[in-house]
Amino acid sequence: MTRGIASPETYYYRRLFTDAVRAVEMTRELEVVDTDRVVVRGGSQGAGISLAVAGLSRDLAGVMIDVPFLCHYRRATQITDEYPCRELSDYLQWRRNDPDQVFATLAHFDGVNFSPRATAPALFSVGLMGPVCPPSRVFAAYNHWGGTDKDIRVWEYNAHDGGAVDQLRAQITFLTRVTGAEDP
Repeated sequence: MTRGIASPETYYYRRLFTDAVRAVEMTRELEVVDTDRVVVRGGSQGAGISLAVAGLSRDLAGVMIDVPFLCHYRRATQITDEYPCRELSDYLQWRRNDPDQVFATLAHFDGVNFSPRATAPALFSVGLMGPVCPPSRVFAAYNHWGGTDKDIRVWEYNAHDGGAVDQLRAQITFLTRVTGAEDP
């Protein structure tokens, strides 16, 4: 969470997000891939990366975002003491004069800021009992989504699993719709 956090140019997630976007680009170059049916999916940190890819890539058939981490960082430090969010708080305890710079860097990598750029159909999930990815962080990314074809599955009594197998069933239905594939 804090490697290279002093600057957007050196922050760890800069390279990770770049690699994820390049992975989509390279996948589209494979002869066996139907470029009109590329979908990205992730859970937790992977969902945060999927948000970035959706905001930086065009023409995705869909995006499935389960209980996204890497969203609304400042809020995270204010409402949860769970790791890995706690790592930011620990870092700032010893760098009391750096919060503005830290959160300025994190703004470049915040899923909430990638969401308005994303227009692909999206299926989100959130567990209302989640201390690692508190619901307000997930709803912030969902509410800022740039596309109009979006849905969020709210799992009232779930936490970081975000609906588990029942969310998987919803994803199969979503994939069938956005890719035009037949239901298996």
